[in-house]
Amino acid sequence: MSAEQARSVSSPRRLQAAITRDPAQVEAAQRLRYRVFSEEYGSDLGATTPGIDQDTYDAYCDHLIVTDSLTGELVATSRVLHQRDAEHAGGFYSEGEFELDSLRRLPGQLAELGRTCVHPDYRNGATISLLWSSLAEYLIREQVDYLIGCASIGMADGGLKAWRITQQLQKRYLTDTSQRVKPKRDLPHLTHVSAASQASVAIPPLIRAYMRLGARVCGEPCWDPEFRCADLLVLLEVSQLAGRYSRHFMRPAEASAAC
Repeated sequence: MSAEQARSVSSPRRLQAAITRDPAQVEAAQRLRYRVFSEEYGSDLGATTPGIDQDTYDAYCDHLIVTDSLTGELVATSRVLHQRDAEHAGGFYSEGEFELDSLRRLPGQLAELGRTCVHPDYRNGATISLLWSSLAEYLIREQVDYLIGCASIGMADGGLKAWRITQQLQKRYLTDTSQRVKPKRDLPHLTHVSAASQASVAIPPLIRAYMRLGARVCGEPCWDPEFRCADLLVLLEVSQLAGRYSRHFMRPAEASAAC
């Protein structure tokens, strides 16, 4: 695979998606990650370079980026750690939060999606759909069978929202027991919850997108003190994604030209 594969789409902002390991573009993605995560989760992320969210996994990942071709600004990003690269990285990022033995027993190739974020001014269907279409092409091209990743929920209210969202997702999108994982840091349960606080709450857009793609929640949430959030491990079977969404996301000419 080349260092970068890009394609343009028609949109008011002329958004363009790419998969890259180019150092300059990866740094731009790291700056967007820092801005979004530090503002929304209130964490400095342990950054060694001011304004940059970087860790040891970045060097082993393929980075999905969306840029506004009118301004050159990078407006959305995610990263994919393929199983073959995870072996060199010392494992998947999510293995620091969950016991993944049950998922490692699944047949086929795993990959991990992480650090997904979108610039606040670009949080719309066009941007997220373009990010996911780039992801779908990558997964099919790289023969990935299962995609895993941490879906994060902010903890600014002490965890009430996180538990309400968790309970809503578990009612509709829980995996089979054979695909459950155990968190290494349990999210503390809230003991005093009023009836009003048990009402449904809006699911964050990125988590809604995961569920629309066919993802399932693999059990209980993990407490992530670095990001000050609750993480749910989600699992997506790529064949289901390909069958349900490839025609929606990818035009045939683009799919054949992606390699």
